[in-house]
Amino acid sequence: MSTYLLVHGAWHSEQCWARVVPMLGAAGHRVSTPTLTGYGDRRHLLGPEVGLDTHVDDIVTLILEEDLSEVILVGHSYAGLVVSAVAHRVPDRIAHLVYLDAMVPRDGETAVDVLPVTQAMIDRALRSGSGWRVPPMPELPPPAGLFGVTEPGDVAWLRTMLSDQPVRCLQQPVRLDNPAADAIARTHIHCTAGGSGVERRPVPATQPNGAPAVVWELPTGHDCMITMPAELTQLLLKLG
Repeated sequence: MSTYLLVHGAWHSEQCWARVVPMLGAAGHRVSTPTLTGYGDRRHLLGPEVGLDTHVDDIVTLILEEDLSEVILVGHSYAGLVVSAVAHRVPDRIAHLVYLDAMVPRDGETAVDVLPVTQAMIDRALRSGSGWRVPPMPELPPPAGLFGVTEPGDVAWLRTMLSDQPVRCLQQPVRLDNPAADAIARTHIHCTAGGSGVERRPVPATQPNGAPAVVWELPTGHDCMITMPAELTQLLLKLG
């Protein structure tokens, strides 16, 4: 039995994993899908003080309180920043890092460094009435849709779990200063459809642990856990 810890991205909640969790569980694995501070059933905690460090603390606290080990830690989208920092905080607890169509930072970088388009989101938030709220991305015509989701029923379901992102999450730098984390194996899963137009940073040919890079692809949009849950699960099961 492996332990999968699935971390949702910006604006989403743990609900986005609802189609994946039963399949991982049916294969005999333990699955945890925490909601980060400020989202989903924790959206009442949303405030300008919530940032990347808050979300890193969320996951580290969960791992320590539940005494999780040999964790397959999956970060979707913005949560690539989160899981990277978590791996440097508790490297002895992590067996594998999975970047699911995710931001992959270097030490000291912010979301803007990894994905420059986020600067426009920050600017709009700072000029807004709140001065810190970043609303979810708008739905676009297919194939982009809403985070790559285009089926009307799925779009309606996805809307129920979306909430604003605190701007501080995009401004705080990630701290990756523990050499022990370099030993952790990594896998990148890229979603190749959806037409977002966002340029992805190339994956280095060699992992920090010296092994060749592992990059898998799913021919679907960004929220692949909604649009291709069975195919995503099969990829994740290769790691367990």
